[in-house]
Amino acid sequence: MFDWRNIFRGLAMGTSDVIPGVSGGTIAVLLGIYDQFINAVSGITTREWKKHLPFLLTLGAGMATAILLLSHLIEWLLANYPQPTNFFFLGLIGGILPYLLRESNAKENFKGKHLLLLFVGAVIVASMAFINPAEEGVITSVTASTALLLFVAGILASSAMLLPGISGSFILLVIGVYETAISAITNLNFVIIALVGAGVAFGFIFSSKAIRYLMNRFPLMMYAFIIGLVFGSLFVVYPGLTFEPLNVILSLVAAVAGFYTAVTLGKRG
Repeated sequence: MFDWRNIFRGLAMGTSDVIPGVSGGTIAVLLGIYDQFINAVSGITTREWKKHLPFLLTLGAGMATAILLLSHLIEWLLANYPQPTNFFFLGLIGGILPYLLRESNAKENFKGKHLLLLFVGAVIVASMAFINPAEEGVITSVTASTALLLFVAGILASSAMLLPGISGSFILLVIGVYETAISAITNLNFVIIALVGAGVAFGFIFSSKAIRYLMNRFPLMMYAFIIGLVFGSLFVVYPGLTFEPLNVILSLVAAVAGFYTAVTLGKRG
C-alpha cells in the first residue's frame, strides 16, 4: 500500500543528501523511518521485495525530486547565506540527539563499552572536518578510469548515507567528485548520473544488509555508535561564526528553528 507521506519524507532526505555534512540517514531517524528504510532497502533483493516496493518507490520519488529540483536552491542558500543555512542544519542534527538517547534509554543501558563506541563514532566523523577535499575538477567526459571512479564514489557515498551522521555528499567531496555529481544533475548529464546512481544502488543494497544485521544483533552497540556519529557530525557542519549582527541573529534563529524542528519530529517519531 502506498503511503504518499513518504514522498515528503523522501523530499526531506533528498534535500539533506545534497548538502555536504548533512546525512540522509539522520533525517530518516528524525522522521521515524530509519528502521523501515534499512529493512526495505535490504529486503528488496529477497522474496518479499513486493512488500517493500511501495515504500521505496514513494520515498525514492521524493528523494529524486528533491535532488533534481532543490539542488539549485541549496546551492544558492549555501552560496549566499552559508552561515545561517549551516546553523539550521546544525540545530537539526543537534535536535536529534535527545530522540536517540531516549530511544536507546542510554542513561540506563549504556555501559563503558557503549560509551567507548560512542566516542569512536564521534571521532571518526569529527575527524572529517580536518580532511581537505580533493580538487579534481568537474568530469564532463567519461573514460574507463573516470567511470570506475564515479561508480566506486557512488558505492562509498551510499554506504555513508545509510549511517546517521555521515554525509554521502561529504564523501563525494572528499573523493573529489561532488562538483561533478551536482553539475551532472544540474545539466542532466545522464551518463554520469547513471554511473553514480548505479554505485549508489549497489552500495545501498549491500550496506543495508550489514547495518540490518548489526542493528538486530547488537542494537545497543549500534545506538551508541550512531549517537557518536551524529554528535561528531556537529563538528563537520559547524561553519564558524562571523560576528556581523545580522548574520549572528539569522544564524541563531536558524539554529533554534532547526533544533525545534528536530525535537518536534522526534517526539512524533
